[in-house]
Amino acid sequence: MSILDDLERRGLVQDVSHREELDALLKAETVTAYAGYDPTAPSLHVGNLVPTIMLARLQKAGHRPIALVGGATGMIGDPSGKSDERNLLGPDVLAENLASIRRQLEPFLDFDDSPRGAIMADNATWFRDIGFLDFLRDVGKYLTVNYMAAKDSVKNRLSERNSGISYTEFSYMLLQAYDFVHLAETYQCRLQVGGSDQWGNITAGIELQRKMGRSSVYGLTAPLLLDASGQKMGKTSTGQRIWLDPEKTSPYSFYQYWLNTDDNDVGRLLRIFSWRPVDEVDEIAAAHAENPGARDAQRILAEELTTWVHGAAATRSAVAASQVMFGGSLDDLSDADLQPLLADLPSTTIERSELAEGIKLIELLARTGLSKSRGAARKLAQGGGAYINNVRVSDANKVVDLSDLGTESMLILRAGKKSYHLIALASS
Repeated sequence: MSILDDLERRGLVQDVSHREELDALLKAETVTAYAGYDPTAPSLHVGNLVPTIMLARLQKAGHRPIALVGGATGMIGDPSGKSDERNLLGPDVLAENLASIRRQLEPFLDFDDSPRGAIMADNATWFRDIGFLDFLRDVGKYLTVNYMAAKDSVKNRLSERNSGISYTEFSYMLLQAYDFVHLAETYQCRLQVGGSDQWGNITAGIELQRKMGRSSVYGLTAPLLLDASGQKMGKTSTGQRIWLDPEKTSPYSFYQYWLNTDDNDVGRLLRIFSWRPVDEVDEIAAAHAENPGARDAQRILAEELTTWVHGAAATRSAVAASQVMFGGSLDDLSDADLQPLLADLPSTTIERSELAEGIKLIELLARTGLSKSRGAARKLAQGGGAYINNVRVSDANKVVDLSDLGTESMLILRAGKKSYHLIALASS
């Protein structure tokens, strides 16, 4: 199976220019392909995983990826999919974002010295040396306003009476088009990949390359990452974006996001992101359809994606923490395994000396807010609804002490099925 056929089977092809020509080129030689990354935030997010997995799959098939971070275009902002003008970033903020995104991209691609070794590029390195008048004369003359205004990213903004589109954002398409021309000249780049919202910008680059009389280049887009309801994926139910930076979205939360994938989406997402052969993914999807309650497909998706983004150690901790949240045992777990829960669970820190003296369970339940009062806590315990480290405690007179720690310095209190609270000893 060719790489293009494989991408199609995985649901990673929506638009492709001159498919037969591109397929033949990918079969015949090592092709350099690029995807662009917008540095207007300090971290990549879930949506950026689609062009990244496209580059990674192309590299695995023997081709050479370029990760282009838009130091120049990021100062303007891509109008695609946006209804309002972006706030322009200062150079210091932009520089910090660029450095952060570069670090995040490095684990996804092989940046070695081989013919297929990935390249990291920043379009500020070539735009900073091009004068405004030179750019208009040498590049701007090739694409008409009519051509650019017909693209959805521009046309949709022009229809907005209140906001419209500034010349600054209108020029974005021309700048991105020139990126393709420059990369084709400098690195013999023949292919640009991206999400389907980038099709207008990609085809503008193909057209600019053609009008400048240069070699043929190609474009390939994947569908946007949407759920079964048609909404963009990458945010929690509370509206928080899922970032790739572990400081902004913990590996545990990242794992949980994919573990909670809807049954209608999990097979499609496994085809996109799993490194397993497509036939094996189809078998997993078929088994899931027969027994969706087992949620094996979601577990595989969550583990594989978390490992790809955050590494195997972070995945092991996320899995262990997740099992605790589903009532699993804390046997053989450590502080490191429970550490991810601190970012997502309410927690209380107490002194080791206080726990050594012993704290009544009903007092601890009330102090942590798991019960409204000591009386309510007593009723909870007597009714079988109080748990320490996921083990039911029905003795309302129970005294919690150091022997109840589930790990070196932590224990989990639970009220009922879903109300958890983490108790951690103060560090000495």
